[in-house]
Amino acid sequence: MIILKKFIAACIFSTFVAGGMTAQTITSKSPHSDAHRQLLANQAKSKDQIRLVEKNTFIDLIDDLEPEPDIYTEGWNSKAVNPFKESDVPDSQIIDVTGYFMPVPGKVTSNYGYRKRFGRMHKGIDLAIRSNDTIYAAFDGKCRLTAYERKGYGNYIILRHPNGLETVYGHLNKALVKPDQVVKAGEPIGLGGSTGRSTGPHLHFETRFMGYAINPAAIFDFANQTTHTDTYTFDKKTYTKPRNFAPAGTTLAKAEKENPYRAAVSEKDIYTVKKGDTLSSIAKSYGMSATTLRKINEMSNSDVIKVGQILKLK
Repeated sequence: MIILKKFIAACIFSTFVAGGMTAQTITSKSPHSDAHRQLLANQAKSKDQIRLVEKNTFIDLIDDLEPEPDIYTEGWNSKAVNPFKESDVPDSQIIDVTGYFMPVPGKVTSNYGYRKRFGRMHKGIDLAIRSNDTIYAAFDGKCRLTAYERKGYGNYIILRHPNGLETVYGHLNKALVKPDQVVKAGEPIGLGGSTGRSTGPHLHFETRFMGYAINPAAIFDFANQTTHTDTYTFDKKTYTKPRNFAPAGTTLAKAEKENPYRAAVSEKDIYTVKKGDTLSSIAKSYGMSATTLRKINEMSNSDVIKVGQILKLK
């Protein structure tokens, strides 16, 4: 009987083959898994290729991004975020800024101020970091909020301090504190990154008093990693202005040495290309996009800048 069954099965198989057909072979799911893994591998290769796009080209594509929106008035319930009424804000207030700690040791990469092409203020200062660098609390205080803002700050933290200030830390990869957590000046509160609307790793740092976004450079001397004085006097007429108490010429000379773009301050309409410059880095330092800088200088996308070349800025 067993021999007969085998004979019949063999005949059926021969019939299928002779007729130009083959029987379906059922196999394990491993080939499907292998195919799936191959698909993922191909996707990973594509992602790697995207990452290999020339850095300057990538920056050109996103260099027209707007500065962070004002999180105290846009995208949030203002009653919950900014509980202060204008009538409660004094015209002048002395604020104790002793006991400070610099949030990061990095240089300023973008200053506080009005962005003409966006028609809005950049209400903080951007500081250079590497991805996952530790971010520190600027003063003793308590974490009031941790949140995510996709079109602006990315992951961010707001700390409230006994001296009346609040500090904002944006574009973080990760928050290390939670709301209502008490922190000390210099305590790690997050890991820096490039989340939200960002062209690369940096810390967006704000200092606020009762909702007013003070220019952080009015309180901190970032070049020398200290505060200008032990107290800061908030004034509704001057809170947007930076301060500088360094010896005459010292800070400017240091800044020009560290940031060659500032060497063109006395020649505001032109810039001489130096070794290591890229079109995007020059454009960014003057608050414009690489595309705009190309248009001003009548350059095509394929044109390459050279050391010693004179670029028009207006």
